[in-house]
Amino acid sequence: MRIGVDVGGTNTDAVIMEGSRVLASAKRPTTEDVAGGMVAAIRAVLDDSQVPVSDIHSVMVGTTQFINAFVERKHLSEVAIIRIALPLSEGIPPLVDWPDDLRAAIGEHIYMVGGGCYYTGAEYMPLDEEALVKAARDIRDKGLEAVAITSIFAPIRQDYEERAAAIIREYAPDVAITQSNQVGSLNLVERENAAVINASLMRLSRQVIDSYRKSLAALDINGRLYVTQNDGTLMSAEAAEQNPVMTCSAGPTNSMRGAGFLSGLKEAVVIDIGGTTTDVGFLHHGFPRETTDANDIGGVRTNFSMPDVLSIGLGGGSIVAGDAEVTVGPASVGYRILQEARIFGGSTLTATDIAVASGQADIGDASAVSTLPSELVENALSDMHSKIETALDRMKTSARAVPAVLVGGGHVLVSRSLKGVSELHRPEHASVANAIGAAIGQVGARIKRIVEYGDSGRDEVIRQVSEEVKRDVVEAGGIPETVKVVEIEEMQMTYLQANAVSLKIRAIGDLATGD
Repeated sequence: MRIGVDVGGTNTDAVIMEGSRVLASAKRPTTEDVAGGMVAAIRAVLDDSQVPVSDIHSVMVGTTQFINAFVERKHLSEVAIIRIALPLSEGIPPLVDWPDDLRAAIGEHIYMVGGGCYYTGAEYMPLDEEALVKAARDIRDKGLEAVAITSIFAPIRQDYEERAAAIIREYAPDVAITQSNQVGSLNLVERENAAVINASLMRLSRQVIDSYRKSLAALDINGRLYVTQNDGTLMSAEAAEQNPVMTCSAGPTNSMRGAGFLSGLKEAVVIDIGGTTTDVGFLHHGFPRETTDANDIGGVRTNFSMPDVLSIGLGGGSIVAGDAEVTVGPASVGYRILQEARIFGGSTLTATDIAVASGQADIGDASAVSTLPSELVENALSDMHSKIETALDRMKTSARAVPAVLVGGGHVLVSRSLKGVSELHRPEHASVANAIGAAIGQVGARIKRIVEYGDSGRDEVIRQVSEEVKRDVVEAGGIPETVKVVEIEEMQMTYLQANAVSLKIRAIGDLATGD
């Protein structure tokens, strides 16, 4: 038995599953303290299913709390930023393109240190340990709590960052350290940005994960706690405390994974309509298609793995405005829909009210919207469908019609066929697909590095890296016999003199359930 939970901006969803069977599901308003909504949703599925808490082996949670805090500039720690690259990269210092308010929030504690290697791993300068000792003492004297360490080509050689972390801990043993090789891939500045974001969130992550543990304790659940990552796989609660930035797209990812599971489709577009936004993304081999562009998080460019998702301001709580020219969203009543929507006794006309008035949803008090002009209802429906069709068109890579899966609590907003969609699926339990996506999470790992096939040959290099990434999955808790490579991506590095290739290999496996 396992429980999946997704903490959204409007609702907190929970499901309890046995194998591939959903035993119970629940949707409760997200509370300001988050823990309250989580406890209420889990208690509801336990009561509904009558499953003893002693049978719950694990709880998987998807959350966007950490990235929301960064975007809102709340609860951030000041960060000591150590870059190991001199004499290279001095012309583009850390934080050079960060918004002013973020620079002020995390401080400008920057330490440039000598040392580094080329993309081949060959050293061009040894690590300047004296400079690191000086930085460590300054970090200790300033009382800083978080450190982000970045070295040039760290995904190829991690030893520079590992040695730097060891030196920092000698002088400031209580600081939280993020190494860029653990959160980002190639490209120094974007990887450094990801490391700094992660470091700024580590204090908050410990507080949030601790609140999750207390929530489960309040329900007498002793099962293991996992947190979903951006790519749809799981990491332990302890790992999430160290790598909060890896959870920033867990919400859309969970919904897409849940949509694939419920529909049985491996290749499809997923339309996830929540209370505030609609997220549109593509499934590829059953997992979210990853973006190939640098990601903008709160105004900062990063390059860690994220799903390719387009979000628009349309959801069940979206406010309907206008008479002659009706528009729906992007303004929303959010988690207050149960108080403000007309069908629930409020005075605000929302997208959900339109769905009820048109007869495509049976929620709340339909008499409260029975007198709405039919022209207004039709124009609102047309605006909603038009917005979704435009989002679909922007995300598609060809004019060919594709299958689509509708999920999320707001899936009732769609009542007609959509342009560009060959077949529209609305599976059972669609409204809690995000929680199901969390519950079915697997363990995954990836390796991305620059290689030269050389005398070993392409097949042998790929085999060696594949075995390495499989071992990483097993170490993360995967069952060895279930681990398989699901993606191999090669890109010729034509701008380098040598015959270099950027190689990315990804593997997944089922989560081990033994004690």
